[in-house]
Amino acid sequence: MTEHRHWERFTRAQRLARFAVYLGAAALLVFSLKTVEVIPDFLLDAPKQVADLLRRMWPVDFAAYHKQDIHTALIETLNTSTLGTIVSLFMAVPVGIMAAKNIVNAPVLNWIAKFILVSSRTVNTLVWAILFVAVFGPGALAGTAAIAFRSIGFCGKLLGEALEEIKPGPIEALKAAGAPWTSILIKGYWPQVAPAFWGIALFRWDINVRESAVIGLVGAGGIGVSLENAMNMFRWTQVSLVLLCIFAVVVLAELFVTKIRERMI
Repeated sequence: MTEHRHWERFTRAQRLARFAVYLGAAALLVFSLKTVEVIPDFLLDAPKQVADLLRRMWPVDFAAYHKQDIHTALIETLNTSTLGTIVSLFMAVPVGIMAAKNIVNAPVLNWIAKFILVSSRTVNTLVWAILFVAVFGPGALAGTAAIAFRSIGFCGKLLGEALEEIKPGPIEALKAAGAPWTSILIKGYWPQVAPAFWGIALFRWDINVRESAVIGLVGAGGIGVSLENAMNMFRWTQVSLVLLCIFAVVVLAELFVTKIRERMI
């Protein structure tokens, strides 16, 4: 007699594990909803409030672009993101090299570098901005420092990983030829990691343009200050103008980064 076999995609243990994961996710969702304390009246009234807000934000007050000096705030935002990215790259390169085990074969230094990278990424840009506003006072300097310190972890981690993934052949050839350490770094590592480095720098600058538009809400300079002032004064037509300017700058930055990547990488 022919034995009929019943095929199942998952074993019994796998099905139980999947059920446990789904049950845990459902329990977390219910617990989160209870913790957030959603008020049904406010939730049902939200579409009406959004429609009312959009009516107050129209028409856009384009005349405020010069009256409120929004152009200067936009330039300050771009300068903050650009300078912050450049400063972060200068700090991230040595940390990224120290984190690469194939370059620095010292566990203590590797752990110190990883601690710096994790610490930088753990603290959000807004938190960095609040800290530096307390140190330097309100203005673009605090915003630049916040952008720089937040970007170290991002740039250093990706650079360190790129260094660890390079081909060892050219490095071994340079070492066999008796090349000094600086020549090995410049002629062996850099040509292989250069595309990744420029890609990281451009991508991070693109992110920083977006973040520098937000940190002004805590006094770190840029277009965020204009947005906060307009909201505090209930000038909703100016709020729509600032939001439109932020959207335009972000789109232009994205197009700029895309074109540069096509030409450089």
